[in-house]
Amino acid sequence: MKRQAYQPILITDASRSQDDQLTSRQKRYVLMMGIRVACVIVGAVLVGAQAPLLWLWLPMVGLGMVLIPWLAVLLANDRPPKEQHRLAYRFQPRHRDESPPMSLTAEERPYKVIDVEP
Repeated sequence: MKRQAYQPILITDASRSQDDQLTSRQKRYVLMMGIRVACVIVGAVLVGAQAPLLWLWLPMVGLGMVLIPWLAVLLANDRPPKEQHRLAYRFQPRHRDESPPMSLTAEERPYKVIDVEP
């Protein structure tokens, strides 16, 4: 049976931890909901002040109040996208070395293992 070549895992291939991903999604969600609150406040100020071009500004603010919560929930529940270099390995075969990188030749081994049958 042929032994598989030892392929070390590079630390650059490691994905972000679950805690880091959760923290970044929470920050993005809070930021987007803050923008929604700002849209509500701006809409109330525009209506109260009888701003010019209210027919233009109010639908834009209303669209922000409706779309931003929907997008915030979608983005908060979504995992981060895979990076390009990780997908490249699936389509391009790796060149595998037949011997493990840390293996010693017979001459370099400090001692020889002998199987003794009882």
